Amino acid sequence: MRLTQLRSFHAVASEGSFTRAAQALHVSQPTVTTQVAQLEQLYKVELFHRAGRRIRPTEIGERLFQLSRQIFGLEQEAVQVLQDAGELRTGHLRVAAVGPSHVTRMLVGFNQRYSGVKISVTTGNSQEVLDRLLDYSADVGVLAQVLQDKRFVSVPYSEHPVVIFCSASHRFARRRSIRTAELQGERLILREQGSTTRRAIEAALKAANVQPDVVMEVASREIIREAVVQGVGVGAVSEVEYVPGAGLHAVRISDAQVRTYAHVVCLAERRDTRLVRAFFQVIGKDS
Repeated sequence: MRLTQLRSFHAVASEGSFTRAAQALHVSQPTVTTQVAQLEQLYKVELFHRAGRRIRPTEIGERLFQLSRQIFGLEQEAVQVLQDAGELRTGHLRVAAVGPSHVTRMLVGFNQRYSGVKISVTTGNSQEVLDRLLDYSADVGVLAQVLQDKRFVSVPYSEHPVVIFCSASHRFARRRSIRTAELQGERLILREQGSTTRRAIEAALKAANVQPDVVMEVASREIIREAVVQGVGVGAVSEVEYVPGAGLHAVRISDAQVRTYAHVVCLAERRDTRLVRAFFQVIGKDS
């Protein structure tokens, strides 16, 4: 059985007329008549009682009509799903990011534009973000570093100064800014090796020939924050990631450009997919 034959049968059963069925399908009446006749001949059944111009399904025709209603109802649902996805009335955007701070503003803008699209976010280090893009478990990624890899498209999104934050009892707590040299010998709590914030502050310290006393290396922002509150040392964090709170104070570095960056990344092969392109359009990075 061909789908066109079933479609002609369904149209005749729905319209009660070969003529109206042909008009509904935008084909000639002989085409509809031939397709229904072929279906009857193929299975040796009678699908319609024909009395003059009156057409009504036989018993087997009624049973087939019940099934064809389900079939073409599901077909219409499938078309609707595809149309909605293409127009982004529905869908699922999966974002992998090195941290929540850089990505939040992007997602707010995307949600306002495409409120019907579900958004999920996972966080991890840079390699984990790239791995999620490579295995298609994420659509776009947000990194804090420039990516030189032809498999990916990477575009800069924003840049943010690195600030030093300390406890309320620290000598920096009454200051708005400090000079790099003032970190000489200072008890410093750093992120893990490979952190972009750590690389930025270490480069500035090296350029100024300043050697702090690194007392902790911690992968968790939350643990660093708590250690600073407890007076263990001072921390360095991208300004966009700094969370003010009781017992904390942040100061800028006045004599050095210490910055971190946010880059939006996707697989090069997926750059022109509807969902990914829409994300780049929303953040103003569509090319």
